[in-house]
Amino acid sequence: MTKRHHWSRISESGTVFGMKLLLLIYRLLGRWGFRVVLFPVIAYYYLRNQPARQASQQYLSRVQSCLQAQKSLSSFKHFLMFGETLLDKFLVWMGQITLNDVQFQTDGLFEQAIENKQGGIIIVSHLGNTEVCNALARQQPDLKLTLLVYTRHAEKFNSLMQKVNQQAQVEMYQVTEMSPAFAMLMSERVEAGEFLVIAGDRTPVTGEQRVSEVDFLGASAPMPQGGFILAGLLGCPVFLMFCLKHPDGYHIYLEQFAEKLSWSRRERQLKLDNVVQQYAKCLQHYCLKAPLQWFNFYPFWSAEIDSNRKSE
Repeated sequence: MTKRHHWSRISESGTVFGMKLLLLIYRLLGRWGFRVVLFPVIAYYYLRNQPARQASQQYLSRVQSCLQAQKSLSSFKHFLMFGETLLDKFLVWMGQITLNDVQFQTDGLFEQAIENKQGGIIIVSHLGNTEVCNALARQQPDLKLTLLVYTRHAEKFNSLMQKVNQQAQVEMYQVTEMSPAFAMLMSERVEAGEFLVIAGDRTPVTGEQRVSEVDFLGASAPMPQGGFILAGLLGCPVFLMFCLKHPDGYHIYLEQFAEKLSWSRRERQLKLDNVVQQYAKCLQHYCLKAPLQWFNFYPFWSAEIDSNRKSE
């Protein structure tokens, strides 16, 4: 990763190789054997990938400044948790993590929407293990999901998932721009009762025009408007979903963020900024619940991004 690269340009080849290696280790040695081998494997990536290590350290430093009680957090523990989460991605697709292993904490409004065959948008993040949510959804026939992804990064992982489980197909749609044709297609899906799933914590591949500067963990950071712009165009409910790993298993937090988003052209930017700030506040709340589970190993805050640009 060179300092000038947007996150979307970073090759996933090393990550995919690492996932294949970890899957092989699990199949040969089981979970405890996997954990023993995980340490040197993660240590290698930790030492080799300085930009990711620095991004982790910057994030954890900001977390510590927001916690009322100090926790024992380290960048290496952060990497180890990432390795554990990669394994769980495979386990859920292999059917070894089921609905019985997950606790749902919802406000009931999402279930009502499913019963009423009302679609909407689900904003997820790189906090926790969203793969658990995606795979478990396949165990609920009334729930239809379309994942809006940047295929450049998802392609190889999806191929690997298919090798793990031929039935683990999730419908994905590549997003590169918010065009009228794209909005029309998504509107048809929502009207048919589908839920569109999009990440709310990565800046757009097409550039930084559609971002809001928000306060996140005590500092200014750019966060994408895309999911919220789409919700405004479609006039549909917006839900937030986080899946965190606790000692007793995974907890899925699912809550309604907005029944409907709307604005006039004149107030659009101000309202969007307020909405994205509200989302950043929610993301921060859950990050502080599980600090080692936000897997965004790229320069994220405006100060770090600006510093990288100046050093080009």
